[in-house]
Amino acid sequence: MAEIIQIHSIAETHQFLGLGKPKHPLISIIRVSEILQNIKVENLKYVFGLYQISLKDNCSFSIINYGRNSYDYQEGTMIFTAPNQVLEFKKAEANEKDEGWSLIFHPDLLRRSEVGKKMENYSFFSYASNEALHVSEEERQTTTEIVEKIEKEFSNNMDAHSLTLIISNLELLLNYCVRFYDRQFYTRTNLNQDITSEFEQLIQKYYKTEKHLSLGIPTVQYCGKAMNMSPKYLSDLLRKETGRGTQDHIHHYIIEKAKNKLLNSNDSASEIAYKLGFEYPQYFSKIFKKKTKMTPNEFRQSIN
Repeated sequence: MAEIIQIHSIAETHQFLGLGKPKHPLISIIRVSEILQNIKVENLKYVFGLYQISLKDNCSFSIINYGRNSYDYQEGTMIFTAPNQVLEFKKAEANEKDEGWSLIFHPDLLRRSEVGKKMENYSFFSYASNEALHVSEEERQTTTEIVEKIEKEFSNNMDAHSLTLIISNLELLLNYCVRFYDRQFYTRTNLNQDITSEFEQLIQKYYKTEKHLSLGIPTVQYCGKAMNMSPKYLSDLLRKETGRGTQDHIHHYIIEKAKNKLLNSNDSASEIAYKLGFEYPQYFSKIFKKKTKMTPNEFRQSIN
C-alpha cells in the first residue's frame, strides 16, 4: 500500500521535493523535471492542500486523480486539482525529454480577491484525470507565457503592485483554460452527442427498472459514476451540447413523467411525488412549479 503524504503549504511542498525555500509563501511554480528528479518511489499517494495547475509534456509518469481512473499523460496535457484531493504517482522516472510545469497556490492567495469568490465557477478543478485538457502548441505557448509572467512577479522584489499582477495573471490563465475546454468540447461534438444519448438512456432505464423506488430520484453523483465521469465534467459536457446541466436534465425528465401522471390518473400530487422517487412531496411541487410556473394541481386543472 502506498504511503499517504500530507502536504498543506508551499513550504512543505518545496521541502518534500528538496527545492529549498520558496520565493513566495502562497504560490510557486515547479518544473516537471524537478518533480521527477526528486520523487524516487514507485507508488506515492498524497493529500495536497493546494490548488494545482499542471502542464505535462513528454512525461514518463502517470497519475490517478480521485482514485478511480489511471491516465498516462501525453504531450500537451493539462490537469487541475483543488485542495484536499488525493493524488497518486504510479511511476516516477526522470528522462531528458520531460518538460512542463506545475503552478501551485494556496487558497489564502485569493481569499480577499474577486477571483477567489469565483473559484467554484472553474469546474475543471473537479474533473477526473481522464477528463484532462489537451492543448495545442499555440495554447501551450499561451499558458506557459502567462505562468512565466506570474513567476517573474513573485521572483523579483515585491512591491505594492505585485500581488495584484499575480492574481490578475492567474485569473487570465484560468479564463484561457475555460476557452480551451470549450474548444475541446466543441471538437469532440460527435462523441459528446453519443454521451448525451447514453445519458438519456441511463435516466430512462433508471425509471424503467424502478430504481427510483429504492434509491429515490437519480442524483448527479449517481449519473456521473454510472457513466464513469466526474459529476462536474458530465454536467459541463451536457450543458455545452444541450444548454442544460445534469440536474436540469433529470428534473426535466421527471416533470414530463409527472405531467403524464397528472393528466392520466387520479393520483394526488403527493402520491405522484412518491411514485417518482421523491422523499418529500413539497420538493416535487417546488421543482414542478419552477419548471412549469404552476403547481401540480394548477397544471392538472389548466388542462382539464
